[in-house]
Amino acid sequence: CGTRAARLGTEVRLVMESALTARDRVGVQDFVLLENYNSEAAFIENLRRRFRENLIYTYIGSVLVSVNPYKELEIYSKQQMERYRGVSFYEISPHIYALSDNTYRAMRTERKDQCILISGESGAGKTEASKKILLYYAVTCPTNDHMAILGDRLLQSNPVLEAFGNAKTLRNDNSSRFGKYMDVQFDFRGTPVGGHILNYLLEKSRVVHQNHGERNFHIFYQLLDGGDDDLLITLDLERNPQNYRYLVKGNCPRVSSISDKNNWKVVMKALPVIGFTEEEVQKLLNIIASVLHLGNTQFGEGEEGETYITTETQTSNLAKLLGVDGSALREALTHKKLTAKGEEMISPLNYEQAVSARDALAKAVYGRTFTWLVEKINQSLALKVTEFPLSWLLDIYGFEVLQQNSFEQFCINYCNEKLQQLFIELTLRSEQEEYETEGITWETVQYFDNKIICDLIEEKHKGIISILDEECLRPGETCDVSFLEKLEDTVGSHPHFITHKLANGKTRRVVSREEFRLLHYAGEVNYNVMCQSDNQILSHCFRREEVIDQKRPEMAATQFKNSLMKLMEILMSKEPSYVRCIKPNDAKQPGRFDEVLVRHQVKYLGLMENLRVRRAGFAYRRHFEAFLQRYKPLCPETWPNWHGRLVDGVSTLVNHLGYKAEEYKLGRSKIFIRFPKTLFTTEDALEAKKPEIALTLQTSWRGYRERAKYQRIRHAVIVIQSGWRGMKARRRAKRRRQAAELIRRFLSDTFLLFTSVSNFNFALVVNILPCFCLFVRFIKGFIYRHEEYCPENEYFLDHVRYSFLKNLRQKLPKSVLDKSWPTPPPSLVEASEHLRRLHMRNMVIKYCRRVQPEWKKQMMQKVVASEIFKDQKDSYPQSVGRLFLDSRLEREQINLKVVQTLGSDKVQYGVSVTKYDRRGFKPRPRQLLLTNTFAVLVDRTKIKQRIDYAALRGISVGSLSDGMFVLHMPTEDNKQKGDAVLHCSHVIEVVTKLAMMANKTSYVNINPGSIRFTVARGKEGIIDFIRGSELKVAKGKRGHLLVVSQRLR
Repeated sequence: CGTRAARLGTEVRLVMESALTARDRVGVQDFVLLENYNSEAAFIENLRRRFRENLIYTYIGSVLVSVNPYKELEIYSKQQMERYRGVSFYEISPHIYALSDNTYRAMRTERKDQCILISGESGAGKTEASKKILLYYAVTCPTNDHMAILGDRLLQSNPVLEAFGNAKTLRNDNSSRFGKYMDVQFDFRGTPVGGHILNYLLEKSRVVHQNHGERNFHIFYQLLDGGDDDLLITLDLERNPQNYRYLVKGNCPRVSSISDKNNWKVVMKALPVIGFTEEEVQKLLNIIASVLHLGNTQFGEGEEGETYITTETQTSNLAKLLGVDGSALREALTHKKLTAKGEEMISPLNYEQAVSARDALAKAVYGRTFTWLVEKINQSLALKVTEFPLSWLLDIYGFEVLQQNSFEQFCINYCNEKLQQLFIELTLRSEQEEYETEGITWETVQYFDNKIICDLIEEKHKGIISILDEECLRPGETCDVSFLEKLEDTVGSHPHFITHKLANGKTRRVVSREEFRLLHYAGEVNYNVMCQSDNQILSHCFRREEVIDQKRPEMAATQFKNSLMKLMEILMSKEPSYVRCIKPNDAKQPGRFDEVLVRHQVKYLGLMENLRVRRAGFAYRRHFEAFLQRYKPLCPETWPNWHGRLVDGVSTLVNHLGYKAEEYKLGRSKIFIRFPKTLFTTEDALEAKKPEIALTLQTSWRGYRERAKYQRIRHAVIVIQSGWRGMKARRRAKRRRQAAELIRRFLSDTFLLFTSVSNFNFALVVNILPCFCLFVRFIKGFIYRHEEYCPENEYFLDHVRYSFLKNLRQKLPKSVLDKSWPTPPPSLVEASEHLRRLHMRNMVIKYCRRVQPEWKKQMMQKVVASEIFKDQKDSYPQSVGRLFLDSRLEREQINLKVVQTLGSDKVQYGVSVTKYDRRGFKPRPRQLLLTNTFAVLVDRTKIKQRIDYAALRGISVGSLSDGMFVLHMPTEDNKQKGDAVLHCSHVIEVVTKLAMMANKTSYVNINPGSIRFTVARGKEGIIDFIRGSELKVAKGKRGHLLVVSQRLR
């Protein structure tokens, strides 16, 4: 991991500082660097800028703020995971992967439990954030067979929990209606080996009631839409959700963004992976069906007020699905049991009590089932060894302020108060520890301590929860008004508590008589004391030991407070990280930023308070090495390299930059900068310096590169020269040895010939001697063959020339297409070239004498076309193999009146063209007739325009495969209507013939993009050329003539 981090570090080092140059467009990556950090408007504007550029993540120190983009972004690939793996937190742009990796590495290196707290309101992306974290661990952590199974179970638990714990709300189609606390256990290698899920605050009231436009939990609709017919028959269910009272309250059976049938298949595949048996799945579905049947159970009222069940069929189905006795179930729904002094008394329920009992039973059954489901998942993820470190994920509601705030909102906001208190305490503690480590004096931080609000809620005997418990347990009739009066008597003087009675005149307008107001850290919230309490008649549905236990039960608020205290103890023992999720708009539309809604969430998530605490000391801190490495070009003494101690280099650098003493502090290993403006000024100075640095680096690099290139070339030349000289010397020595050996053998053989003759014959010697002398001259000439012509080599060179010419006579090329030619000796190179040219000219002359006049004319036209169009127009290669015709019009096609009008000027060439009006570009069929002195455009029987060759200013043609061309006329000629815009399918043939007849081949212009032409009275028009799938000529949006040319293969 260390090697990889070092490699990536060179690519991504100090990305945060690098991004400061674009801060005017995309904002700052860390809110701590906001100059006006107390301004909520500046905070939201920075969020808006980054959201507009699809930069959804921003830091507040170590806190990650995430804005839901409501669209898929290409920032979650495996390549992105590798980019963030093992890289320091601030060395790369903000991301959920950076926070995940930082938590994972801290857990491995420090062997201390970590916790990631994810908060935000419904639809802000909390669930997606937790999925991204789990996916990052599944992909990047070391793996083995057990880890693969565990990873599958962790990932497959998500759709199951979403089916049973999520529902459609007005703000989110897949809203989590429970809090989730998940831990992942790692071994010493960093491999996930176990996990556990803790659920709390399940919204059980949704089982029996939903607001308009909302739905019950997903599993009910998935069962009805995705379950096969046999299953529904077994469960006595019908597919139509409108037939069940618990599913019609919200009047929203279908949601366009949700496929209940597909999700049902996903859930059914996931349950066996997690470890559910077929029997357990069936029992689970029985319970879900029983809740629907329970909702359809109806009651009637007798003459004496007693209640009875009117839907016996539903009751029978319900008893069968739950596996209980039918009579016991009927009694439980219509009677209540009281125990006093060991005696049991049973009394009937009235109608309202029976309905309440039925709904209470439905909520209890579903709530207990959900708890059992989570426990079952935990069994599949459990690991018996407990000494391994843990990484926790806490997915929690954000601060809630609704139109009607009840007990549920009270608990949620109380939880957020505790988490805010924990956050501030841990943040200040970590800040203080870093200051002490670096030897920086700790300064007192001014912030709002919300402990006073927490005490107001949870203090023993005096807090709101204690008062609520006492009011619920006191003898006699209890009511909401008496509870409110007790609050006014006990905590009425508290500065963060207000009721209608205690408020001033202005506040009374917004606080009703049934409400009390708490001044939370995030704002004011009015709570309504009117609430519904659960009927406890269903106690027999729970475990028997719970019925036997005679202890006074804990109230719901106290249970929640105790659970929250345990949660705080867990979090205090861990190193927490934070993800704050923000929803940009209620319409769930990408790219839309609702400032009012975002400001509401910024306030209730306590982000401004977080920022103020983080900015209480120094806004920026970096290790000496990183700071010096980035900004050393700004000081001549530190550039290009500093060879002393790092702290001395940083001190020299900041003194050169003119930092004031109150703007920075030097610690033991880091520099601390108090104001963002100081950092921005430094970054802007570096940006201004970069062109000079770049020029210096470019100059040095080019010099180094050219020197290295020269050295390589020089070395190669020396090697080649040495090898070539050696090879030539070896060849020359070999030839000399061979020649000397040949001469020696010849003389030896001659001497032996003479000496072997018994009778010496003088006449024989006289005959042989001239031959010998010629041989000697030949040998001598070979030795001097490279010298100038001289007596020593004249015989040899003459022989070589004669032999070459004799050989050339037999191997002369027979055709102009044959480029072969014998290689001449060095003394005949120039003469050979002259002979080759003469022979080629002679063959060309002979060929031309045999060519017919028609072919000569055709070839001359092809040559001119090649000079004009080759490599200039796309359609030219297709025209090469096609003959140019004398005319594209038969004599009968030319009107006789036109011929008479032309008189003695005979038509040399004719072709059909399309002329486009100069103003509206309306196409008109025409004939273009060429004579020896002028061209005419003919409309059936009438000459529409005459173009004298002498007056023709030029011919413009497009470079694509189209047939457009323009004949340019002089602007001063009032008789002319302007340039002629024409189209012809034989454009290369027409333009070539016209240019040759007018003797203006140099006047043809090939235009690649557009052609400008003149309309009458000097006005200009434009023809634009583009490529397309088929030929099209039409008027464009800008008033130009648009020509779409086909792509040629």
